[in-house]
Amino acid sequence: MDVKQVYSLVKEGLVGVEENFKTLAADKSGAFPELHKMLEHILCGGGKVVRPLLALHSGSLYKYQHEKLVYMASASELMHIATLVHDDAIDKANVRRGRATINSIWGVDRAIIFGDYLFAKAAQFAVATGSLRVVGLFAETLEAISHGELRQGFSAYQINQTFDDYLERITGKTAALFALATEGGAVLGEASEENIQSMRDYGINLGISFQIVDDILDFTASEKELGKPVASDLIQGTMTLPSMMLLERFPGDNPVRRIFNQEGDSRENVKEAIDLLNGSDIIEDCYKMASEYSEKARRNLDNMPDTKNREALTALADFVVKRNK
Repeated sequence: MDVKQVYSLVKEGLVGVEENFKTLAADKSGAFPELHKMLEHILCGGGKVVRPLLALHSGSLYKYQHEKLVYMASASELMHIATLVHDDAIDKANVRRGRATINSIWGVDRAIIFGDYLFAKAAQFAVATGSLRVVGLFAETLEAISHGELRQGFSAYQINQTFDDYLERITGKTAALFALATEGGAVLGEASEENIQSMRDYGINLGISFQIVDDILDFTASEKELGKPVASDLIQGTMTLPSMMLLERFPGDNPVRRIFNQEGDSRENVKEAIDLLNGSDIIEDCYKMASEYSEKARRNLDNMPDTKNREALTALADFVVKRNK
């Protein structure tokens, strides 16, 4: 199954998510012009809508409940958008997906409060599913994201980080949101407890694979493809898998070490880091690790109903490794 089929299979649900966001942006009750502008800016930015895809396909494996699944998909995507607003504000980033960030237009303070507003609106979508369990999952996911973000903040520019540190951080920051979509979809589809757990595991493994590839692309993709500066994580002192491997395989004078110690010209250090990556097998090894987690995700689907939706979830596990942006 190709990517177009993955999207077309749940097209009606994706349209429902888009309609929910349009309604949110147009809602004038208790809002004001500046807030409308912020909502229109952030909700019209496009994106891969991976999390809604996961929620819709996961729920469609079992008892399909369209309206509830659309609310679940909307909640997971809006929570994701809120995290991006906060990330950009914390990083003082000016560009996201080739567009100006909320903080670059309205300031960091307002961006953080706006991110909180989006979290609240996402919670309302979770409540609209009518499932107390989904609301509980939403709260647990928000806790996991905050935990991951705090770990990243406190570990910035710290050179001695382990793979387990990295894994725990990306599980909180990225994989937890994937798991919210897949587990929440399975809950609303009234799957068995065993299959709900399997769908959660699928989301975690897929999310880890997705983030590893993101961290690879931070070095290998162009600024146009990324929609942000190349090697931005490295410049901000965030340890990722490629940087970790660079430190391990080039233990002497190392551009990652210099950047983390804030020594020398950052642009020259980034160029040297990219040259070292291109001249080694590090990128290939990172992709191998991403593929291992993608394969784990595929195996989590072994006991799921043999449907087109399962085929789509399998295809998504392949897509996250093969994508180039």
